[in-house]
Amino acid sequence: MPLNDQQIQTLGRDALQRAAAGDFAQAEEMFARIVEARPNMGQALHLLGQVRLKLGRFAEAREPLERAAQFLPREVAAQTNLAGCLIQLGLNEQALAALARAARLKPNDAGIAHNTGRALEALGRAEEAERAYDQALSIDNRLVPSLSARAGLLAARGEWAGALTDLETALVSHPADPRLRLRRGELLLRQGDWWRGLGDHEARLEIPGERHTPDLPNWQGEPMTGRLLLYPEQADIESEAALRDTLMLARGLNGFPAGIEPIVQCAGTLAGWLAEASVRRGDSLENFVAAAPLRSVPHLLNWSLDALPAPARLHRQATPSSSVGWFSVVEPPAGLAITRTPDDIPACRLVVADDTWPAHAAASLGIPTVILLPRTADWLWGPNLGTSPWYPSAELLRDDDREGLAARLAGC
Repeated sequence: MPLNDQQIQTLGRDALQRAAAGDFAQAEEMFARIVEARPNMGQALHLLGQVRLKLGRFAEAREPLERAAQFLPREVAAQTNLAGCLIQLGLNEQALAALARAARLKPNDAGIAHNTGRALEALGRAEEAERAYDQALSIDNRLVPSLSARAGLLAARGEWAGALTDLETALVSHPADPRLRLRRGELLLRQGDWWRGLGDHEARLEIPGERHTPDLPNWQGEPMTGRLLLYPEQADIESEAALRDTLMLARGLNGFPAGIEPIVQCAGTLAGWLAEASVRRGDSLENFVAAAPLRSVPHLLNWSLDALPAPARLHRQATPSSSVGWFSVVEPPAGLAITRTPDDIPACRLVVADDTWPAHAAASLGIPTVILLPRTADWLWGPNLGTSPWYPSAELLRDDDREGLAARLAGC
């Protein structure tokens, strides 16, 4: 049924009230009716796109926002909202064009400059992105998104001091922001500064995500008596990350305060390996007093890289033969007799592996182990390559160091 001008005005007013109250679904239906009746009404198209953005329906928001930008060529918000939608859809070149139109209309806008940086960064144009963030911060020197984004770019090229300064500046105005605290913690930890970084790293537990949390009180280092569950926080306990965390961090269990009996929540894959007291995920927690994630143990027990507890105890014992265990995506050299079977690890004279659970199993047994790390390796390893403080028998190499690996293999 066609709508007259009075009906459109009434419907538009009601739709705005619905949107202001947070009822975006009803507002979207109303704006859609207006657009159907007046297909070339720029403001209605813009508002329809905006509520679809609020609903997270970015693909459906694109068409009305593109039309709104055409009908409202001198309205900055029409261009920036279109750009935001396009960025969400990964259409960053088109987003840059919309942002350029917005910048011509409003040249000194920090938000436009920041979003330009986002689009450029997504396109891999890091230097241009950094200049865009610099521009945003020259307009508003406390713009937290730009400070955080620039910190990421600086950290990626190893400029730790500059990255840390940006995050510290952002935290002045948002001191409780868990994401900023976590990023600061990771920067400090990657430099080996555990004293300052471990506390910040606990902020990860405040950020919603797919994380396993047992139905027990969270132990934060206070005196207690009874069984303490140490658990991998990954939702999938059989994931590679959970398996390697279990072997790497379930160590020094005799170093807990008196009265605490630590028990490790262990995946089925590791049931035949880990000799520490353990339970399976899904077992009854009736006799447990509290729980703590394994990644919080270094913080709770004040570990440092130069004074780590001994590796976890394993059921297996090393009985070296002539075989080489190979558990890396890097291909082994031709002619090398290798095994890729984890059960064969105790009989290996050498193990080469990525940062996966077989590497930790071999190193825990004292078998010479070469662990190949990416440039963005887990902060737990610390900033240095070579002999690892985690395992006396392990040597850390970059995963692209072919010459170093060849020399290590030749030496064995």
